[in-house]
Amino acid sequence: MIAGTNSGVGKTTLSLGIMKALTNRGITVAPFKVGPDYIDPKFHEFVTGNASYNLDSYLLNKELVTNLFNKNSKDKDISIIEGVMGLYDGFGIEKDNASSSHIAKILKLPIILVVDGRGMSLSLAALISGYKNFDKDINIAGVIINNVSSKMHYDLLRTIVEKENNIPCLGYLPKNLDISLKSRHLGLIPAEEVDELEEKSEKLSKTIEETIDLDKLLEISKLEVIKTQNYIGITKKYDLKIGVFKDKAFNFYYKDNLDLLEQLGITLIPISPIKDEKLPDVDALYIGGGFPEVFSNELETNKSFREDLKEILEKGLPCYAECGGLMYLTNSIYDLDNNKSEMVGFIDTDSHMTEKLQRFGYIEIDFKGININAHEFHRSMINKNDEIDFLYNISKKREGKVYKRWKCGIKKQNTLAGYPHIHFYSNIEFLYYLLDYIENFKGENYDKY
Repeated sequence: MIAGTNSGVGKTTLSLGIMKALTNRGITVAPFKVGPDYIDPKFHEFVTGNASYNLDSYLLNKELVTNLFNKNSKDKDISIIEGVMGLYDGFGIEKDNASSSHIAKILKLPIILVVDGRGMSLSLAALISGYKNFDKDINIAGVIINNVSSKMHYDLLRTIVEKENNIPCLGYLPKNLDISLKSRHLGLIPAEEVDELEEKSEKLSKTIEETIDLDKLLEISKLEVIKTQNYIGITKKYDLKIGVFKDKAFNFYYKDNLDLLEQLGITLIPISPIKDEKLPDVDALYIGGGFPEVFSNELETNKSFREDLKEILEKGLPCYAECGGLMYLTNSIYDLDNNKSEMVGFIDTDSHMTEKLQRFGYIEIDFKGININAHEFHRSMINKNDEIDFLYNISKKREGKVYKRWKCGIKKQNTLAGYPHIHFYSNIEFLYYLLDYIENFKGENYDKY
């Protein structure tokens, strides 16, 4: 695991560089990301050529984390797990709740701690000592130092760390390395939109080969696979075709969700609401999150697709939509300057972008008695009206106590659309409910409605 002392310390840059350098050596990398983030895994996929999976101990229980890790790292030479925030930061104030350290404990992973060496000498040892001793059940097996001013500076810091902390220093990244990745309102700009990403990743890989001991890292990475029963027990099968919106406007999908749908026998058909003129022949739609607000002009321009989608949804085609998918189904999206872009108009309300986060963090959903751990992260809101029917009863907890409740999950015709992002393994009964519902409408001639 590549974990950091805090957000912004350089763990994403280092994770990508190490993944790329190992891939260039012909080593097959299985990439993972701690937490619910959708954007970092796309960068992992770009540099390794392999799908990246999320490991989240709030959305998933320990057995599922272990099971899915084993499943998704099978037949790969090495697994590289990028941490989230600081090593011990997760949900609430408990050590073992959705943090990088918790995932490392569950999977018994060696941790490479990324630290910032800028303006530091002996104090760096004190910092590392705090992380090392805060939880004796984790294994900080190595340190990589970011923002190092020179080789001489690194040699000084390495001597201090190895003497005072008894942890090997695996290398460093120099200060002012010109490979920075830009951000916007929901984090990094996605890999699909980054210019010259291949060139940047190759430059980073070359630097890492020169400044980091990858052979030592490979030696540290050797560990026994934790055995677990394949208790997930997927026994159902569905003969369905589901259209999945996948383009630069909609790409927030957990890879485990898509894999699970295919494991259940479902054929996934990619759809682009930017490029496609009309919908293909499908039994249902799955519209994930993304950035419809960024590409609102292109979505608005494709009027024929919007009209076709609205018509078929009004006739009853089943549809499940999350966050950006919900926004796309409303009448319009208004940006921060109150500029309006026409959307599908199926849900009779508008979406408004906001300066501040409206919802952020882990939540619990009660959907018809099915309890789901989920996540929200958005800088937008919709206008509510009395005609909107909500099916999600959502609660948010702090230190084990509910401190906020609200409703979401709009139901109209056979569409369910809400802001929460749901990992289907959190409670597979929710997915079965959706698929059973879709199956009831399979073969319907929607022109008769």
